[in-house]
Amino acid sequence: MRRLNSLHGAAFVSGASKGLGREFALMLLGEGVRVWGTSRDPSRLADLAAAHPGAFFPVALDLADPGGALRAFAAASEAAGGGFDLVVNNAGYGVFGEFATVESSVWRAQVGEMLGTVLELSHAAFRSMRTRNRGCLVHISSIAAEFPIPLMSGYNVAKAGLSALSESLMFESRGTGITIIDFRPGDYQTDFNRAMQTDSSSETARRAWSALEATFAGSPEPRRAALDLRRALLANRSGVVRSGSLFQARLAPLLARLCPAWAMRRGIARYFGL
Repeated sequence: MRRLNSLHGAAFVSGASKGLGREFALMLLGEGVRVWGTSRDPSRLADLAAAHPGAFFPVALDLADPGGALRAFAAASEAAGGGFDLVVNNAGYGVFGEFATVESSVWRAQVGEMLGTVLELSHAAFRSMRTRNRGCLVHISSIAAEFPIPLMSGYNVAKAGLSALSESLMFESRGTGITIIDFRPGDYQTDFNRAMQTDSSSETARRAWSALEATFAGSPEPRRAALDLRRALLANRSGVVRSGSLFQARLAPLLARLCPAWAMRRGIARYFGL
């Protein structure tokens, strides 16, 4: 059976301490890939480093500090031998609340970190890959890029921008040894909701939050996302990869192609009680 380390000997995974990022790191380690994984608090990665000595390397990285994030990436690249074969930009967070109620500085910070800083990291990674004419750059976007989640404006903007960046780089990498994957997960059973900044003070927000919680409760285990990413990496070609429940990953995109936009918008609004 083909192993990922035949394509990717060294990988960089941001947000590797929990959720999907941790599953991605574990999957890569199981394939024999050396992984540099990041967290704002690298002590949260100590168990991975202890369980995989010489294969997993913790990196302190905070998207709120673009300069520090770039320096951390550069140092990790040097430690990996001058560049990564695989970069998975996964780190991010949620903010839930009505657009007019939540301070604009909160939305600006979220978009700046999850899109602006990630763009900087992708720029550094893509430049290195262009120099070596090989590598794979993965952006962990979201189905929110196609189906915006009500009351999560900053998250929707950041993920849509990330998917647009992936599409742009697919054009620029044509004819090279570089692949670009726009990975769009749906809801998974992680602590994403528990860690989310929330403002559910209004009745509208409370109804929408209840619907969001119900969706998360019935979502698949994150291991599925890691297996979907593995298949995409082995395919070794650029493109969009959707991952999640049957409805979110398969049926919803099909419905979006068949139904008019107003009908999809009405269905989402009804589901979230808006």
